[in-house]
Amino acid sequence: MTEAKTYKDTVNLPQTQFDMRANAVKREPELQKFWADEKIYERLSQTNPGDIFVLHDGPPYANGSLHTGHALNKILKDIINKYQLLQGRKVRYVPGWDCHGLPIELKVLQNMTTEERQQLTPLTLRRKAQKFAQKAIAEQRKGFQRYGIWGDWEHPYLTMTPEYEAAQIGVFGQMVLKGYIYRGLKPVHWSPSSQTALAEAELEYPEGHISRSLYAAFPMTKAGAEVKDVLEPYLSNLGVAIWTTTPWTIPGNLAVAVNPELTYAVVEDPRFILPETKPEESTPKPAKGSSRSKKKGKGFGFGQKQEDDTPKSDKSETSETPTTQQHPKGFRYLIVAAELVERLSETLETQLTVKATFKGKELEHCTYRHPLYDRESPIVIGGDYVTTESGTGLVHTAPGHGQEDFVVGQRYNLPILSPVDDEGNFTAEAGQFAGLNVLGDANQAIIAALKEAGSYLKEEKYVHKYPYDWRTKQPTIFRATEQWFASVEGFRDDALKAIASVKWIPAQGQNRITSMVAERSDWCISRQRSWGVPIPVFYDEETNEPLLTEETIAHVQSIIAQKGSDAWWQLSVNELLPEQYLNNGRTYRKGTDTMDVWFDSGSSWAAVAEQRDELNYPVDVYLEGSDQHRGWFQSSLLTSVATNKIAPYKTVLTHGFILDEQGRKMSKSLGNVLDPAIIIEGGKNQKEEPPYGADLLRLWVSSVDYSNDVPISKTILKQLSDIYRKIRNTARFLLGNLHDFDPRQDAVPYAELPELDRYMLHRITEVFGEITEAFESYQFFRFFQTVQNFCVVDLSNFYLDIAKDRLYISHPDSIRRRSCQTVLAVALENLARAIAPVLCHMAEDIWQYLPYKTPYKSVFESGWVKVEEEWKKPELAELWTTLRSIRTEVNKVLEQARTEKMIGSSLEAKVLLYVPDETLRERLQELNPTGAVKRVSEPETIELPEAEETQPVVEELPPVVPTVESVDEVNVGEDSDPYSLEQQQLWNQATGLLAELSVFVQELFQDNRRSLLTISIIVATSLATKVTLAVLSAINYLPLVPNVLELIGIGYSAWFVKRYLLFETNREELLGKVRSLKTEIVGSESPTEEKEMEVITPISTLEPISTIDSVSTVEDSREEVTPEEETSTIDQWVSVGNGVDELRYLFLASQVELLESPEVIQTANYHSQSETLGVGVVKADGEKCDRCWNYSTVVGKIPEHPLLCDRCDAALGGQF
Repeated sequence: MTEAKTYKDTVNLPQTQFDMRANAVKREPELQKFWADEKIYERLSQTNPGDIFVLHDGPPYANGSLHTGHALNKILKDIINKYQLLQGRKVRYVPGWDCHGLPIELKVLQNMTTEERQQLTPLTLRRKAQKFAQKAIAEQRKGFQRYGIWGDWEHPYLTMTPEYEAAQIGVFGQMVLKGYIYRGLKPVHWSPSSQTALAEAELEYPEGHISRSLYAAFPMTKAGAEVKDVLEPYLSNLGVAIWTTTPWTIPGNLAVAVNPELTYAVVEDPRFILPETKPEESTPKPAKGSSRSKKKGKGFGFGQKQEDDTPKSDKSETSETPTTQQHPKGFRYLIVAAELVERLSETLETQLTVKATFKGKELEHCTYRHPLYDRESPIVIGGDYVTTESGTGLVHTAPGHGQEDFVVGQRYNLPILSPVDDEGNFTAEAGQFAGLNVLGDANQAIIAALKEAGSYLKEEKYVHKYPYDWRTKQPTIFRATEQWFASVEGFRDDALKAIASVKWIPAQGQNRITSMVAERSDWCISRQRSWGVPIPVFYDEETNEPLLTEETIAHVQSIIAQKGSDAWWQLSVNELLPEQYLNNGRTYRKGTDTMDVWFDSGSSWAAVAEQRDELNYPVDVYLEGSDQHRGWFQSSLLTSVATNKIAPYKTVLTHGFILDEQGRKMSKSLGNVLDPAIIIEGGKNQKEEPPYGADLLRLWVSSVDYSNDVPISKTILKQLSDIYRKIRNTARFLLGNLHDFDPRQDAVPYAELPELDRYMLHRITEVFGEITEAFESYQFFRFFQTVQNFCVVDLSNFYLDIAKDRLYISHPDSIRRRSCQTVLAVALENLARAIAPVLCHMAEDIWQYLPYKTPYKSVFESGWVKVEEEWKKPELAELWTTLRSIRTEVNKVLEQARTEKMIGSSLEAKVLLYVPDETLRERLQELNPTGAVKRVSEPETIELPEAEETQPVVEELPPVVPTVESVDEVNVGEDSDPYSLEQQQLWNQATGLLAELSVFVQELFQDNRRSLLTISIIVATSLATKVTLAVLSAINYLPLVPNVLELIGIGYSAWFVKRYLLFETNREELLGKVRSLKTEIVGSESPTEEKEMEVITPISTLEPISTIDSVSTVEDSREEVTPEEETSTIDQWVSVGNGVDELRYLFLASQVELLESPEVIQTANYHSQSETLGVGVVKADGEKCDRCWNYSTVVGKIPEHPLLCDRCDAALGGQF
């Protein structure tokens, strides 16, 4: 076996079956099967020693495929659950689905023919909807499980199961008995597109809605007592100016509201002043449709009809006057808010002049006449909603078309007028507008009628947020209908107290839901659809009075618990009513309304958390999107507070919505939609859409600040995949270098660890403390940042970069290597535990490939990260933080030297270091130790010159495989595989022979120059003399021979120069031949020469202070040593320092020299200088070791291993 082969076999290369590439498409399902087979979740959720932890799942809608919003939501929940499992808690997660409602109903209808729809019964529709929901649930469940989500998938909760529906009826019944449920005619959000009432949570407010805003004036008819004297002079030509964004509600106008504290003014519009008219003649002719108009709209006769006393001639003249005449129809005087006069002058393009002012409260009891209908209405005191932010300061009030209008109308006993049908068309009550669609052509018709009546002032486009049906994406209207309501006013204070008792993350969520609950109206809980839970009410056929008692509700609840809510449509009234109501002389019919789906999901705390024995109520956490403050969070709160006076949750987290990297919403038209299934499994074109696996999707979730809207894109996923690979390859490196390590036998006690290792354990306590805090505070982006920084900066770029030398070239059982492996095992196990909540598949994969046995089958059984208190050493950390800063500066200079080709690797360099701080310099000197040779036969240590001890030249040992890398580049990654060492080692074997020749030639000239010179002179002289004489004698007798020989001599000389002298390698070859000739003639080196080599040989781990020349002064004082004695002495080399805590290893340089002054630094070609640090880089002394690639002056001095340095020689002897 050759020496090179031996060296290869002595290097401790990493060994592991843990793949560099995750191959997630194949490996992740295997790990999921392992979890299922071993029942990891089931066992931990029952046997963990801690308390029960319940994160209650907000049910996604059982409709359509999963999107990235689903992934964000479910993965966030799973991260929390897995963390709690690792902390030892009994996590109980029951996934759920929201199954009822309009979207599913519409999907069913879309898949039916017109004929099928005509023959459709409610029961048939419900059965089809149920099948549709079941299919969607099966598909979604499969997708969620592929994300790695753990939960009780065998027993999810569905809002359409009998037990759930029965529990929901129970919640409704309790609210009825407490007086919170009532039936009334009230304006509700009505969707003409889906023909049903909607709750606030079912609305969305898209940007960019454009309404036709209208300024109009209604003719004043009577002034109240408090303002009569002020208004009387203007009353005959005075209009009440209003502004609305819904002109179609003008037919429903029954009042005008003012703010009692605002100042109002009578203003004059110069456009309507008639020339040369006496004051008493200045009243304009009555406009058509006004209170003085001959023609009146049909219907709405709520006011006392007045006689029309206008002369016929005036009527005729007015009706025939075109609107484009010099004096158009209009009001000379208007009532507006005083502070809006200037703005309204600009809007109306006129100059309004203030004639009188008064307070809003003085206008109460004034009246005006509707411009389109024959009725008189009051001016009323409104609420805080009457402001001067827009409009005129007076608010058009239609109690049948607005919640605030309804409240004011109730206070003044106004009728509730809403002449609009289910489809959004005007009814006959609207008179001339009957049949027009309120969201279509009705607006234009009403505006035209107001112009004709002389009440039109101005029309503008108004861009604002407007409520849309979140399902059909069409605008909604306010419309008064008979509905069932939950009276929030009855328990509003309790709800606000409950909100204050909950922890809201982020904190602003509390303010948001508080304001919503404080200001919200009563909750409309009835829907006019078939696919839902029925409101269990019966109506008296004769009186239409509802029958809703404790007995009827309980009876229906028991039937639904057994047969499901289909029973409401399947069974007759007599079968649904309790016995005591069957023969009471009354006839009843069933109600046809179903409950709001938000009442469905809002009852989940009762149907799931409270009803299942293994769960807790209130639960620990609710987590959903920020829109659920007005949705599930609120509906759950209201039902729980109404029945139990407590919130159903202890903590509420909200997340934002998904955007692309440019901040745009996901849209198929924009082409920015990303399908989670394609992210995981890859698309058809896997170059464009590679299979990243579920862990990358989970890593993305952890990387974003979910409290805001979160971006995702192909570019972001590509960047995350790079980070994922760095984490994985860091783990792979750790696994590979633990292949021969068993903590039970090989771990080094903490007290015996080198400083560097103890510092790394301190850093581990810091890192995993930060990660724990990140999970506890639900700030998962901090986990992401900390893990990434730990793997790249602390491990790859620092500790592992330094550790490669210890791991690869030290003896396998040396404490130098075992101490490092001790730290690696701690880092690896805790890394697996820490990433398990997020990168669950990678963590389990790491655990399954641990090269030693543990008591745990799964990483999740091993518990959370484990660190010791004694590892915390802040003083030590302070020093090593400084050292790392120095290392960064040294790397900058080394990188410059590499870039400019002075060195190829940092191992080819000697680092010159100057630190002006004496305390720090002394500490650095301790990390730059020196040594001396100790002979067996001579116990005294050879003292080296004192002057030379002040400037030690110390070798630094980097990885066995040095690379030309940038300062910040990751050293343990996919492109920096430690296994490439074998290939480099083969090349090293080939170059080793040439290196030996070079060393041999150098030694020949240094150690044998006198003998060689003498022999060469004698032999050359004698041969030359003899040959010269013979040749000269012969040449004289031959013609032309002298010339020929001269040419041959010249040619041979040229060839010899080129062959042996022109290139360094040829010169070394020549010296080798000369040395071989010398050995044959003279023999081996003399004892004196051997003794000289012994003196300059360093100890096992360190170079001597002096160079070869510097120790020549003591050469004559040494004893002669035989070759046998020399070998014995080499075997007894001793170490100064521990071979770990040294600057050369820190800097990955072969030597480091600490300087007493900065002047020498300036002489180095590559250097940097600051007030606190000077760094220089020069070529390393000595030759390159064939095994570790460090440069050392010892290489070539060890007979058994002439290609090795002292460290590698000691390692092969089991001493390093």
